[in-house]
Amino acid sequence: MHIAIIGAGINGLMTALELIEQGCSVTILDQQQAGKAASWAGGGILSPMYPWRYPQAVNALAKYAKPLYQDWNNKLKPVTGIDFEIHETGMLIFDEEDFDIGYHYAERHHEPMQQALYIEQEQIEQINPQVSSEFKHALYFPHIANVRNPRLLQSIIHYLKQHPLVSWLEHTPVRKIKIGSAQIDAVQTEQGDWIAADQFVFSTGAWSAQWSLQLKRDIPVHPVQGQMVLFKTPDHWLPTMCMNQVMYLIPRQDGHIVCGSSMREVGFNTTPAVEIRQKILDASFEMVPELAEFPIVQEWAGLRPGSPQGIPYIGQLPNLKNGWANFGHFRNGLCMAPASAILLRQLMFGQSTLVDSQAYAPDQLQLLTALAH
Repeated sequence: MHIAIIGAGINGLMTALELIEQGCSVTILDQQQAGKAASWAGGGILSPMYPWRYPQAVNALAKYAKPLYQDWNNKLKPVTGIDFEIHETGMLIFDEEDFDIGYHYAERHHEPMQQALYIEQEQIEQINPQVSSEFKHALYFPHIANVRNPRLLQSIIHYLKQHPLVSWLEHTPVRKIKIGSAQIDAVQTEQGDWIAADQFVFSTGAWSAQWSLQLKRDIPVHPVQGQMVLFKTPDHWLPTMCMNQVMYLIPRQDGHIVCGSSMREVGFNTTPAVEIRQKILDASFEMVPELAEFPIVQEWAGLRPGSPQGIPYIGQLPNLKNGWANFGHFRNGLCMAPASAILLRQLMFGQSTLVDSQAYAPDQLQLLTALAH
């Protein structure tokens, strides 16, 4: 079976990995360089931020992130020579209003990875001596890890580019879907070429609403900008991730610290804003004052695929027996991606599913009430 995957972010790439494991041949198309949009721009926390604030459908997929990425790293690293750098730092959360629900979350939802300890200032100093003494207590999640997402993407792309079942068309936007009798016959690229396949997967992230008119469905996915700042400190300088008021610090093993992030509705604009940068810095220095002594080495903004409640659309597109969706993951694309790809593969092949698929079903997409002529 030949499958065309439109969109080479983390969800398209993980889908490709799952499908070649089934012996399928895959053509991957992306409008730019693979893995250079939201998947590259994010922080790489292998858990939703404050999982209790999300619908259970998000957490049902996200809880598989750490073990599945560990398995994929073990499989790909000998081939690619690139380590995902899964870093089990744990997470300190300082939001007092979340202490009670966060403390009980793991037990209530049978998610041992979200096990939390309530700690006071003396223990905070032992676990992370860089944290400001202004914080008198915290929740500590010792099992939460982060992945260095640029390395993750480099490894997967390297693996797929050397794989005999995979062909690539980067810098190749898809513009037109040719729909025949209840199926997609082909897609046309901006360059005018028609690409035929047995099945078509749309994993186009923040750009997914562009298919609304052609699929005759309202696709409520839109770009939500998130901005980041990167510091360089000595290796292992910051021992844990830290989070307060939806702002976070993520330490990498080599001393880089990713600080973020914001939420802005500015269309497809990826230009960092000076005032947002200052908010990120203020929040970062409030948590870890000494960070201000180290250099900023990079800043950027990416576009998350905002969707209602952050629940992605995964499964068969309405009235198309060979069209499939895997988009709309909002803030949790990286940590939902491995399980999203498994779920999509299971649905495509009629296999039993690891979660109830109905919460993600694209048949929820409403018919367009007024089609443009």
